[in-house]
Amino acid sequence: MILESQTKTGTLRKATTSDVISIQRMINAFADNGAMLHRSMSELYENVRDFVVIVEDDTVVGCAALHVTWKDLAELKSLAVLESAQGKGYGKALIAACLDEAVTVGVTKVFALTYVPELFEKIGFDRVDRSVLPRKVWTECVYCPKFLDCGEIAVLKELAG
Repeated sequence: MILESQTKTGTLRKATTSDVISIQRMINAFADNGAMLHRSMSELYENVRDFVVIVEDDTVVGCAALHVTWKDLAELKSLAVLESAQGKGYGKALIAACLDEAVTVGVTKVFALTYVPELFEKIGFDRVDRSVLPRKVWTECVYCPKFLDCGEIAVLKELAG
């Protein structure tokens, strides 16, 4: 379970409801550029327990969520780090926190859909064909404007069970 940990310049912790406005602003800024899906305020409040954040000087500068989709499978989603905070290892720290949470809840496989598979590959994820992921995974994709021409790459990491 993630309580709170210090990075070189920021604090990694579970998200709270007071973080949701900042999380939405960050995610939707990336979504406006086609890098991820927009998230509604209600969706973020409903799923705030899935999120971890990185905070610098009381400002949320990064976030990621682990969303359990089945007994042994979870999606790492909504990974975002403000451009001004990139290059500090925050993306890797957020991914590692989500993987730790996956182990804690008993998930043995974590996947992500990404435009930056190299980041995930550095942490031990493998590229996989999207067809190996259960159909349940695609329930969100039908809402994406890029549904018929998706360029995201599926990555998967198997965890020690």
